Amino acid sequence: MTTLSADIATKVSTEGSSLFAAISASLSNVAVAATEFVDTYYPALQSSRGKLSSFYIPSTTDTEGKTLPVLVFNGNVLSDPPAMRLMFEKEMPATTYEVQAFDCQVLNPNYSTAGPGPHPPDSGKNMSILISVSGWVRFGESKEAPIRGFSETFVLVPNLAAATAKAKGGVRNWLIQSQTFRLVT
Repeated sequence: MTTLSADIATKVSTEGSSLFAAISASLSNVAVAATEFVDTYYPALQSSRGKLSSFYIPSTTDTEGKTLPVLVFNGNVLSDPPAMRLMFEKEMPATTYEVQAFDCQVLNPNYSTAGPGPHPPDSGKNMSILISVSGWVRFGESKEAPIRGFSETFVLVPNLAAATAKAKGGVRNWLIQSQTFRLVT
């Protein structure tokens, strides 16, 4: 059986610890991003529906010809963020959302954008994030309105505008690239 030389063992140990530190920083960024997103998105659905479009990437077509962002509400595909906003403003009654739980994962640790990445390479923020949310929603203002369970999944990507030196306060760091909402009960 072969043994590791001291220099190889040191190299493995050093590289392993820096990898662990990078993963740890990424996980911390993901948790902060997910919490910030959930804490701002659901209140906007309840009381600031006119601001919903600011949560989404600009409409675009990817290299395979698919339109982004991908938006699905209870099985219905919506064409773009303004269509989502209009659905909530014009067709939906007042809603109350109660998030019971959410989970987040790094989906792509090396998310690339057109041109240079939105954040410095060592920032731990050039990634896409998967967020799964569950809870209940009440459609209508009445306390007697039925309560329905929901499950929602988002893919968030870095906002290029948030990383530029000219970005002003209030610019979202993460934007929705894909969203799927489903009533579950």
